[in-house]
Amino acid sequence: MALINRISRLFKADFHAVLDRIEEPEQLLRQAIREMEDELAASEQAIKLCAHEQQLLQSRKIELGDKLAEFEQELDLCFASKKDELARGLIRKKLETQRLLKRLNADEQANDKFLAEQRAQLDENSAALESLKQKAEIFAKRSPRDSRSAYGDAQWLAQELVVSDSEIEVAFLREQNVRRAS
Repeated sequence: MALINRISRLFKADFHAVLDRIEEPEQLLRQAIREMEDELAASEQAIKLCAHEQQLLQSRKIELGDKLAEFEQELDLCFASKKDELARGLIRKKLETQRLLKRLNADEQANDKFLAEQRAQLDENSAALESLKQKAEIFAKRSPRDSRSAYGDAQWLAQELVVSDSEIEVAFLREQNVRRAS
């Protein structure tokens, strides 16, 4: 069983190494930047939508406050005229309006909290995107020797380490002379 696990790990490692050679880091970095920009745009749109909803909630609250003031005036008139049945109907409407206003206040508070969290997250993501863009610029400006992949490094290293037969002969003669002299 251990042998099978080791062989499967070996195949996975080889497969990942092949994928690493195929992938182009610059392309992957640009794609990551595009995805982050799209995500930021979607977040900004969600924040704008939430802010618009917040404005609608506030205007609805103002309307309900005005309606409550009207109910108060009408109730005063009903009690002054001793119209108890009419007053009961107005009290029902007033209570319903107060409950709706309470619900709108809770929604507004939740919306405020959500907006604050989303704006903080947007600022954080914008900073991360800016940092990634700066790193991408640095990566793009690096010289071809600096931007080698791991595979390219291995090829370069192999070429640098190759020793010719003539270099071996010259080094052999030097070592032979040093040994004879001592």
